[in-house]
Amino acid sequence: MEKPPIGFIGLGVMGAPMARHLAAAGHRLTIHDVNRAAADALAGDLGDITVAATPRDVAAASDIVITMLPSGREVRDVALGEAGLAEGFKTGSLLLDTSSSEPWHTTEIAARLHDIGVAMVDAPVSGAEAGAKNAELVFMVGGAPEDVARVAPLFDILGRQSFHLGPIGAGHAMKSINNLITAITFMATGEGLIAGKRYGLDPAVMIEVLNLSTGMSWVSQTHFAQRIFNRRFDDPFKLDLMVKDINIALQVAGDLDLPLSAEARRLWLAAQESVPEASSVSALIRSIEVKTGVDLLPGSSRTE
Repeated sequence: MEKPPIGFIGLGVMGAPMARHLAAAGHRLTIHDVNRAAADALAGDLGDITVAATPRDVAAASDIVITMLPSGREVRDVALGEAGLAEGFKTGSLLLDTSSSEPWHTTEIAARLHDIGVAMVDAPVSGAEAGAKNAELVFMVGGAPEDVARVAPLFDILGRQSFHLGPIGAGHAMKSINNLITAITFMATGEGLIAGKRYGLDPAVMIEVLNLSTGMSWVSQTHFAQRIFNRRFDDPFKLDLMVKDINIALQVAGDLDLPLSAEARRLWLAAQESVPEASSVSALIRSIEVKTGVDLLPGSSRTE
């Protein structure tokens, strides 16, 4: 069966490697990014790829368009704004949004597209930059079963597993909850390591203990030894985006009393205010270091 032509909008840390995998799998790609240089560079690397001037042009050339953008606001603008996807889509096309978007924006976009005969699936991802590069993403999917089945082959190219959580918007709700839990775990791990460092323990050894014990998590395995102890603080995921996802999760929760989550939001907002704009999510730990006066440098000060 001939592979459908794919459009891809959003060629940043996650989007560029995802587009590369689709091209390698034999899909004809039409791409667009607000940073034209990023699109041109990717096309230069991959060869037979079309760079489109507008989202409308991407939609006109594609059966399925994938978006990987910072939030649902950008997705809404790309889909419904001037020279947007809605102006170029053919009847029967499909929008696959892999961004971390607000579910309410997603349902609004889906309803507007439905009116012109276009389907939508939301499928945000977990796995970070490494997952995108290695095609090991996990997809959290919302949409009608027939629409999800249509894009399932793309999940197989881009990731290692997908979960269909319910109707449109369900994937984005799950992604915000996943990131809320990650944010709380990240802060708790950082505070625990700082407490141990103050006592004189070696953070490098502490993280090894955690990674073989019940305190183990994705952040303990992938973040501290790789980005904190070496003082790089260079995770490409932005702290602002984590705060956005925490806020989405608490809006998803509605009027539920979730005191731990509410306190986590307060603390993340305080950290956001204390670091430069557009800081890495790693800056959270630096903000805790500054506040406590304890730096997570490898080494122990305990003596026999």
